[in-house]
Amino acid sequence: MALFKYNGEWLQERRGGLIGAILNSVVARNEQGSRVARRGRRFPRNLLKPRFFRWLLLLLAVLFFCVFATFVLKLLSNGNEEEKHLPLSGEVLEQVSSYDAPLTPPKSKRRKQHFPCEVGLAAAVDNILEPKNYMNFTQFSLEYVEREVNPHANSPQSRFGGYQTLNERKKSFLARNQTIHCGFVKGMSRLSSPGFELTENDKAYMNNCRVAVSSCIFGSSDFLRRPTSRLISEFSKKNVCFVMFVDEQTLSKLSSEGHTPDEKGHVGLWKIVVVRNLPYLDMRKTGKVPKFLSHRLFPSSRYSLWLDSKMRLNTDPMLIIEFFLWRMRAEYAISNHYDRHCVWEEVLQNKRLNKYNHTAIDEQFMFYQSDGLRKFNPSDPNTPLPSCAYLGAFLCLNINDLYLHILTLCRTVSAEH
Repeated sequence: MALFKYNGEWLQERRGGLIGAILNSVVARNEQGSRVARRGRRFPRNLLKPRFFRWLLLLLAVLFFCVFATFVLKLLSNGNEEEKHLPLSGEVLEQVSSYDAPLTPPKSKRRKQHFPCEVGLAAAVDNILEPKNYMNFTQFSLEYVEREVNPHANSPQSRFGGYQTLNERKKSFLARNQTIHCGFVKGMSRLSSPGFELTENDKAYMNNCRVAVSSCIFGSSDFLRRPTSRLISEFSKKNVCFVMFVDEQTLSKLSSEGHTPDEKGHVGLWKIVVVRNLPYLDMRKTGKVPKFLSHRLFPSSRYSLWLDSKMRLNTDPMLIIEFFLWRMRAEYAISNHYDRHCVWEEVLQNKRLNKYNHTAIDEQFMFYQSDGLRKFNPSDPNTPLPSCAYLGAFLCLNINDLYLHILTLCRTVSAEH
């Protein structure tokens, strides 16, 4: 802006015309914009006060609590509705209605706690002695179907349990010299495989086992729990086979977690045995093969212990065998279920957890009943349960003397309904 001096005073020069008007309007807009900007800068200063932040945090906390409470209430209501509308068949629903226990027991606010039982194990392996003859069994010979000569289905594919008819299954209950279906059944073709393939080195290792402790992880469904080495005697470390069956997917996961087998294939006490060509898509079903057929996988073994992968062995296996088999004069040991006492309850729980297809559960349940399964009578709790629910996470078997029990285990795997 130009100034000029008039009568000793500096005065503003007034410009006329178009150029003067443009310059004057630009100056006015700049002054107005600076005033607006100065007013705008005053507002954010209020946001920096501590009181505002406290109110903002309180509002966010209240909003989060409301959303979380709504989610929890909706989850609980959906769970209750699912239990009320379980698709039970008419027969099972009729059986359940006559059972004293309610279909959906009231939920406890606190989760049940189950504590271990006191077991009077021997102090050390050196203090135990295997009895010479403590069982009284009728001796007979069992052979197994290795190849299906005339399969009962028009399919070139082989099934792991073979094609056993109901009539063949009925005859297998007789304690006599016979050949039965017990898994590992090959098809008519020489190249066919039933699945559960093992290397020759692993087969040779298991053929030499006299006492076997086994478990499995398929489908990367669990992490590896090693037996507590300091609680296992040197005798058991040298004379007991600790075998963990895994598939290739699980082996890869274990290696990524630092559980890489050494040059002998061991991770700690576990001998890692890789199974290829799994016989079933359902990993629960595949896991029943080493669980029930230890007498097929360890043909020279006298005693067998099975542990689910969710369990860790914290006791010497020979002390377990001495207490549950030798001292009790028993052919096998299995634990009662810690929560349920009847197959009827187990059926309902399997449906609540959606472990299997509900229709398939109904069919299998009715098949068991037609086979003689009877409901537990709660008025006489001391009577051995004809329909007892056992916890199969731990099995202790005397394999050589367990002929009748082997028949039951073979039928379990061969009955692929």
